[in-house]
Amino acid sequence: MKPISKKMFERPIIFLKNLDDGTLLSVDSNTTVTTLDKNTFGMKSGFRGKIIHDYHKSRVVDFTSDAEYFVSISSDAEVSKLFDLTTRKMVSKISRHQGKVSCVGIDPLNRYMFSCGEDGKTFATDIKNAKLAFTLPMHVDSITDIVFSDNGKWLATSSYDKKVFLFNLERLSFTNKLIGHSSPVMKLQFLDSNRLFSIDKDSKGIIWDVKTAKVIKRLDGIHDIVTQVTKTPDNKFLFLATELGYVVVYDLKEYKLLSSNYIKLSSSIVSMIFDNTHKNLILGTNNKELIAYDIYEGLEEIEKFFTEKNYENIYKRIKENPLLGYTKTAQKVDTIWDFTLKKAILFLEKSNKKSADKILSAFKNIPSKNKIIQDVFLEYEEFEKFVLSVKQGKTALSYSLANKHPRYKDSDTYKFLEGNWKKAFRLAQKYSIDPKSKDKAREVLVAYRGVSEKTKLIKELFLQSDVYRRFKIAIGQKDFKLSFELVKQHPFLREFAEYDMLMKYADSLYIKSQKLLEEDDNHAAVKIFRVLMDFDDFKDDAKEMIDAIESRLKFHEAIKKEDFATAYDLMAHSEELQDTKEGQFLDKKWNDDLKKANLYAVDGDITQVQEVLDKYMKIRSKYPLLANVFGWAYMVQLEQAVRERREQVSIENGVKKYILCFGLQEQIKVFFKIFKRYYPKTKLNLKLQTKGSLSMWRPSMIVKSILD
Repeated sequence: MKPISKKMFERPIIFLKNLDDGTLLSVDSNTTVTTLDKNTFGMKSGFRGKIIHDYHKSRVVDFTSDAEYFVSISSDAEVSKLFDLTTRKMVSKISRHQGKVSCVGIDPLNRYMFSCGEDGKTFATDIKNAKLAFTLPMHVDSITDIVFSDNGKWLATSSYDKKVFLFNLERLSFTNKLIGHSSPVMKLQFLDSNRLFSIDKDSKGIIWDVKTAKVIKRLDGIHDIVTQVTKTPDNKFLFLATELGYVVVYDLKEYKLLSSNYIKLSSSIVSMIFDNTHKNLILGTNNKELIAYDIYEGLEEIEKFFTEKNYENIYKRIKENPLLGYTKTAQKVDTIWDFTLKKAILFLEKSNKKSADKILSAFKNIPSKNKIIQDVFLEYEEFEKFVLSVKQGKTALSYSLANKHPRYKDSDTYKFLEGNWKKAFRLAQKYSIDPKSKDKAREVLVAYRGVSEKTKLIKELFLQSDVYRRFKIAIGQKDFKLSFELVKQHPFLREFAEYDMLMKYADSLYIKSQKLLEEDDNHAAVKIFRVLMDFDDFKDDAKEMIDAIESRLKFHEAIKKEDFATAYDLMAHSEELQDTKEGQFLDKKWNDDLKKANLYAVDGDITQVQEVLDKYMKIRSKYPLLANVFGWAYMVQLEQAVRERREQVSIENGVKKYILCFGLQEQIKVFFKIFKRYYPKTKLNLKLQTKGSLSMWRPSMIVKSILD
């Protein structure tokens, strides 16, 4: 890969961001902030922040997408500071971490500034009013990265504790904990709103399903320390930059490694971003260079080769740049190849090898295609024998040859062979119903006795002819549950015309249900979905739709009656309800109150927290979220008690009560380590305490002070 533009700077560019106005924002290791032209890297504007970042492996600065605000870790990493870029003045700072600040971030919707620390804590500041808004669930070790989904809905943090935490920014609620790494998780990247990529210190990469918290794929081919991660906005490609200066690229549809050395530089890559306007990958290096690469380098060449029908050179160029294989030109070539191969096979079926060879000549010098061509010619050497065996009624030999050469199964000859089988089997089915006609049934199927895949069906037909009668009766009585139970037990029933009719009927029902939903006739739609519950292929969808319709009706009824407790509980299990106008209103109300409560929780003020959240105390779905807020407030009380050197017994009682209410959480374990430093004579054993949990927490457990 050859760079399309390159520029040297005074210091390494450690941060890059695409701005709303189409320019590129860059920050160097001394926090010199510049906006650049994406084509030339020419400077449009800038200023010197004079904050020195000797360590910048994690994100030490971030900006709002409109470049009105930016956050930076201080030079000594003791605090994180939020600046207004219009006035160039600091508007807020976070100095609450017990230890260094490890990374910072601003969400895509420019709402919050986040400060993450070595103490495992994350504080969120509301950018507009410059006040602390809320805190995130606490890791037990230093936080290494914080990232956001493109739509601003999800936030994820990674840590040396080997875990990834997921947080819903719309509902301000902890969602999931991703556990699957065996070493500290160092970098994260949302691929879309449902998928997240994480990489650990041992260079082990995982693609996660955000909703289920399950591993989708573990990535192979990473043999270096990953310093930066980015993706294309269309979610086609994932790029990993490494300490040795390599860029590794993956296909995000099939999760396959496209190249482990897509780009090779002589210096470590310290920043990376994708410019979607020009389809360029921009890299900042440790040796102070900023370099741009066209990820579709060679596209003009392959378009020229395409007009010349020079397919050989197209595939050579794709081998050099595998991303060209995803362009429209490459897809056109693949279509031509598929069409040409099918046409060549038709010639081979007619024993016209010369014509087949001629039309495939354009692909013969392409190694991957030449191997297929050779295999096809070799495979069709017995096709005449196959055709002859079908004509002569040598059924066993015909099926044997078709199984030996699977391509034959796409031919008209094989379709004719299978058509004869279906006619014979259906005729035998009719005869098998009447015990007096079983000999006729055997006679009809005698030609298929030596065909292994048919023998099993034939045996079942004669042994269980009464099953077919039961199947037919069940369908006639619309007892679909019994019908499918019989099909499960006796797969040969799938060969009957009645089974095909049954599936067509299910398809027609499903189509009708969708029309009814469009017409807002929920009652009639539910009736159809209840019928579809008996069809295995539709069972899950039907149940999901029934639940969704019933929840929607209950939700609107609850809103009408101002029964907000029921409404919130229903919303907790339905994203669809959350997206409604009423759901968004209720969520906003909850989030606004939660922000207020968090401001008091950070000071350990239980009275004020309780006053703000009082209206939610009877909403069961909110209990775990309420427990988080109160738990945080009590943790602050315990930390304050240690700082004030309160009596050991009082703090020990507070620890016991905390575990009784919230369980043996990671944050209490971290706190206990700090406690033992200042109170080394304690004999308290956390494992011996009676343990509660967030799921068991109830508002009745609230006390003004955990120490009382």
